Order: sequence, then structure tokens, then C-alpha cells
Amino acid sequence: MSVGDVSQIVSEALWLIIKVGSPVLLISLCVGLIVSVFQTATSIQEQTLTFVPKVLSIFMAIIVLGNWMATEITDFITGLWNSFSVYIR
Repeated sequence: MSVGDVSQIVSEALWLIIKVGSPVLLISLCVGLIVSVFQTATSIQEQTLTFVPKVLSIFMAIIVLGNWMATEITDFITGLWNSFSVYIR
């Protein structure tokens, strides 16, 4: 296994992390922004008002996108294990 092989695997893994994690992070960012605007407009400064909607939105995003996320991760691991014989030379 050469340095190029390791670099390629790490690069693919990092891209997978970005691809799988970004939808959930973007949803959390949008919900946080909406709640912050609401808090500013109403002058309500309750900390749990930000936390609860974000947790619920992340939970819903994982319910909706979980199958796709799991499929992407499983495909990556399956591809890695299938080409294991190439890497041990």
C-alpha cells in the first residue's frame, strides 16, 4: 500500500463525511437562523428556545435522510473492503 493509496482513501472518506454531514448541518443552521431572527424580533432571550427546534429539526432530517446517509456510508465501506486485496500487496 503506497502513500498515494492512503491519500486517496483519506480523501474519499473526508469527502464522504462532508457529503453526508452537510445536509443535516445546513438544516440546523437554517433553523438556528430563523429562531435567532424570531428571538431578536420578539426580544425573547430564552436559551432552550434555540436548542429544542434545532434538535427536532436534526432528528427529522436524520429520519428523512438516514437511508441515503447509511447507503452512502455502506457503499464506501463495501468498496473499501472489496478492494482490500489490492491494498495489501
